[in-house]
Amino acid sequence: MLVGWVLAVVTEMVVAPAPTPLVPDPVPTPIPGLAPVVETFLAWGKWVLVVAGVLGMFICGGMMILGRRNRSATAVDGAAGIPWVLGGLTLAAVGATVVGVVVR
Repeated sequence: MLVGWVLAVVTEMVVAPAPTPLVPDPVPTPIPGLAPVVETFLAWGKWVLVVAGVLGMFICGGMMILGRRNRSATAVDGAAGIPWVLGGLTLAAVGATVVGVVVR
């Protein structure tokens, strides 16, 4: 009896059509004339992130070099900064993809 009821519910869930959304979900469209400005702004932001990432890696490497002798805390801070720099660069690299998935 219970198995038949569960089978009927599962069959109804699989066969039932997907519910229509109550709120309209339009496709995002750019504001006329603003798309080139936004693309330039995003390109500048990407360039700044690349420069900041390279500088961050240089600073971490320099801290590790300078902290080699009798300043081990500086070397450790430099080594600990590398995952943060890589994490920030990774987040910046996948940012557009993540936003695109969440918004749609």
